[in-house]
Amino acid sequence: MPAPKFRSRTFRRVNKKLPGGRTKLFHLKRKSKKAHCASCGKVLQGVPREMPYKMKNLAKTKKRPERPYGGVLCSSCTRELIKQKIRSENV
Repeated sequence: MPAPKFRSRTFRRVNKKLPGGRTKLFHLKRKSKKAHCASCGKVLQGVPREMPYKMKNLAKTKKRPERPYGGVLCSSCTRELIKQKIRSENV
């Protein structure tokens, strides 16, 4: 019987093969959700889906795209926002 904390689906169950050839059930933490655009809600490309302790060790350039609003807005929403800002400056 697993420990009480492993009985819920908070932990995902993974069968791993051990060096001796046996398989054993491991309980691993679930990953966080994928990053979404703040404007349209589309899943962001170029943003890794990792645990916070792994994200902490990543380089800043690996955590989000190198462009304005990278990691916050998708490319199409960023493009539209920049167009609006330029239009408002010219008026």
